[in-house]
Amino acid sequence: MKCRKLGLSSRKSLQYRGTQCLNCGHPLDKSDVFCPYCSQLNTTKHLTAKDFFSEFLSSILVYDSRLRTTLKDLLFRPGVMSKNFINGQRLKYANPFRFFLSVSIIFFLMNGFLKSVTNSDSRNFLNINIPASKTPLDSLLVIIPKQDLYFSKPDSLTANALGIPIYFSEQILDSLSTMDSYVKRGSMYMLYYQKHNTEEPQVALEKLHHPSTFLNKWFYLRSISWNKILDNPNGYISYVISKIPFFIFFFTPFYAIFFWLLYSRKKHTYMEHMIFVFHIFSFVFLAMLLFLIPNYYLDNFFTKLLFYLIGPLYFYLALKKFYNQSYLLTFIKFVFLSIIFNIGFILAIMLFVLGSAAIY
Repeated sequence: MKCRKLGLSSRKSLQYRGTQCLNCGHPLDKSDVFCPYCSQLNTTKHLTAKDFFSEFLSSILVYDSRLRTTLKDLLFRPGVMSKNFINGQRLKYANPFRFFLSVSIIFFLMNGFLKSVTNSDSRNFLNINIPASKTPLDSLLVIIPKQDLYFSKPDSLTANALGIPIYFSEQILDSLSTMDSYVKRGSMYMLYYQKHNTEEPQVALEKLHHPSTFLNKWFYLRSISWNKILDNPNGYISYVISKIPFFIFFFTPFYAIFFWLLYSRKKHTYMEHMIFVFHIFSFVFLAMLLFLIPNYYLDNFFTKLLFYLIGPLYFYLALKKFYNQSYLLTFIKFVFLSIIFNIGFILAIMLFVLGSAAIY
């Protein structure tokens, strides 16, 4: 009866079922349509074109159903999806970590695409634009005391020969404190690169009569990066912005620690708090994605609406639903977590920007 319902040619048909999973080797009964260990279909039938496209379309429809449920609950039912997910209803929703990365990356790709097709530097969702200007050589000297520019006649002659206003020999740099040495070395390398545009560290260090050590090469490469950032700050900002989804992905586990401490009596695991935080960030990026096109024509109206009204209200309602505490206690914790987020995010983004500059 079951064979007639499935069809004798179906890969799920009883005649094609084995007694061992071909994927993980788990022992199976003939009644097992899927492996209870790895969920692979229990079949020994060779894959045909019809089977392949049938399963392909089926997987799309299943994912489409899961995606619809995820979008509906995430947008219109704050905290419900997180609560359902940790209570075991997981197959009906998209994976929270993968969904966050997907929607955030799609947002930045769409934002960059719309910015390019509209040829707009100011009317974009993030609205970050810095006029590019060539940094004068002399402006870099403000970080070095005037009396330290020339230590001795040989050094000043070397500086003149190199065509840069300052020069510090390796012996002089070694005699300075660590931080002072780093500042002077970096400034001199930046000035040398601006003057000569030498991309190869070993060639530049040979001209500067500095040993070709790993640290010196690293400093020179970072000097090249800083010069490029100063010459094209918007290019660097675009580079940093493109990495924001991954930055938030790694920032979330640290932020989730405060939820774990603040709601310790709720007996949620740390991972369950982190899933909740990922759902909050997913909502923010999904809302930005939906507001992206209208935002181009309403002078960032939806940016302000999201971050000043919709976002905070959504966060408060999600806290109330997920943790099921009183309105007053939820509000107090909402304020505390908002402050922690702002402080932590600012400190983390500063470290992230500096780290990005070090590898740019």
